[in-house]
Amino acid sequence: MENRGMGIGSCRVGMRTILCACLAVVLFMPAVVLSAEPPVLATLQKTNTPMTLMAVQFKDAKLGWAVGSGGALFSTTDGGKKWKKQTSGTSALLTGVYFIDQKTGWVTGAAGTLRQSVNGGESWTGRPLETQQPLYGIHFPSATDGWVVGGGGTILHTADGGAHWAEQASGTSAALYAVQFLDAQRGTAVGALGTVLATRDGGRTWMPQVSQGAVTLFDVYFTDESTGWAVGNAGALFQTNDGGAKWVDRTLPCGKTCTKVIDLLKVRFTSPQEGWIVGERGMMYRTTDAGYSWSDGTPIAPVSLFGLTFSDAAHGWASGENGTVVHLQAGK
Repeated sequence: MENRGMGIGSCRVGMRTILCACLAVVLFMPAVVLSAEPPVLATLQKTNTPMTLMAVQFKDAKLGWAVGSGGALFSTTDGGKKWKKQTSGTSALLTGVYFIDQKTGWVTGAAGTLRQSVNGGESWTGRPLETQQPLYGIHFPSATDGWVVGGGGTILHTADGGAHWAEQASGTSAALYAVQFLDAQRGTAVGALGTVLATRDGGRTWMPQVSQGAVTLFDVYFTDESTGWAVGNAGALFQTNDGGAKWVDRTLPCGKTCTKVIDLLKVRFTSPQEGWIVGERGMMYRTTDAGYSWSDGTPIAPVSLFGLTFSDAAHGWASGENGTVVHLQAGK
């Protein structure tokens, strides 16, 4: 794939997920404004792989990793100008990657796959688990505390940096696709059938939160203890301003060039004001006003995008089908 830059005014989103397909009823509430935003430079980077890259993470503007189908694992030390193939030690579909620091990281995947590296991804060791459920989302709010979520309502927790993992009772059998913790006590997980779970005691108890409809939610991101966002299929976008007790439907409209509402797969905010969403058909949305308005733009890639990460407010990366990695540089 040729390396090329695309100047865009913003973009649009949706998803043909390989994790789960779930029909949803999306309730329309307050209208979301679609608007022009400052320009974004989107540059396709070469990975030289046909594999789907399900997740990507950067620790800084230079050091990053991407994982995907067939145990695919790649790393870069120059911001993605060159991607190096690494050996994950598994052929399982890898769906999540999280590095605590430049050396210690984890990948999650199909059939209970959970592997750790302590040398920047050069080698990996599997962690034996009782579950064989597919594992999707992973988050470490500190070097010691970490959580993994997956199929069948699976939630796993470590309190010793991953040496031991214990299952927590989620109270649901719905697949959970993403988890985020603000600290060792406060966390949120989302998944199929509109599932939103919250804990305020480190996962000892998980409480279902009120969401709207049975839309599948693929990702969640909180900018602080009160304000959070969740995205899902058929353009689903939900916002909370009270820590998750109530979620408001902010589902994105189809927009000028839209022919079919697409699935939204990943959401990230680089500040309370600036947020990004990527998804199906290579679409991207951006907000610079805390989600009051979202851009209506063009695709940043010719394929669906599953992963999204930012090293700072100016530099981000999205990953997806056919080994696609897109470097995002935000204009002001």
